[in-house]
Amino acid sequence: MSEASEQENFELEKSGRDSNTNESGAKSATAPESSSDMRNPETLARTDPATGEVADSASSATDNFQDQMLRLKAERDKYKDIALRSAADLDNYRKRMAREKDDAIRFANASFLERLIPILDNFELGLQAAKASGGHSAVVDGMSMVSRQLQDFLTSCGIETIDAIGQVFNPNIHEAIAQEENAEIEEGHVIRQVRKGYRLKDRLIRPANVVVSKGVSVGADSAKAGATT
Repeated sequence: MSEASEQENFELEKSGRDSNTNESGAKSATAPESSSDMRNPETLARTDPATGEVADSASSATDNFQDQMLRLKAERDKYKDIALRSAADLDNYRKRMAREKDDAIRFANASFLERLIPILDNFELGLQAAKASGGHSAVVDGMSMVSRQLQDFLTSCGIETIDAIGQVFNPNIHEAIAQEENAEIEEGHVIRQVRKGYRLKDRLIRPANVVVSKGVSVGADSAKAGATT
């Protein structure tokens, strides 16, 4: 082989090695940038704005987060309302139980006293009959003493006697069994009491049976006025 041919082959080999070296350097120079672009979403978005994938993904994530927050707030408000209602119901229950307990203590003897009062009525009727029979016997004195003791017992239990004579008729504590004309007592007032009434504190045990005045008729007023003149 001639010297000129060897020189030409050497230059060709050298040129090939330089070309390979430049290509490898170019690849190594561009590789980090490509890798960085893959790791950085903003760079990727800038490199491929036509797809809009990165922007859509961020917007979707924001919407999902807001929806989740709204659901959580609604759920929180629901359970808060349930807790408040439960607390109110519990407070009302406690108050009702305390009131019922207080009423049970106050009116524990109500049924017993209701059965005792008719016996006291009959006893007083017997006492009135004994007094009407005349004489001042030891029996009458003994019955009077027992009557006072019974009245004291009822008073100690909280029983109050309803005094209706001369009072304005009150349907809440009086029971009218008749009406009579009466020139001395105003209309609507109690003339007499047929049977006593009783109440235990603020609870009515038995209304008083009364006779109520209906005043004087117009004819009676005219006759009375003519007689006066």
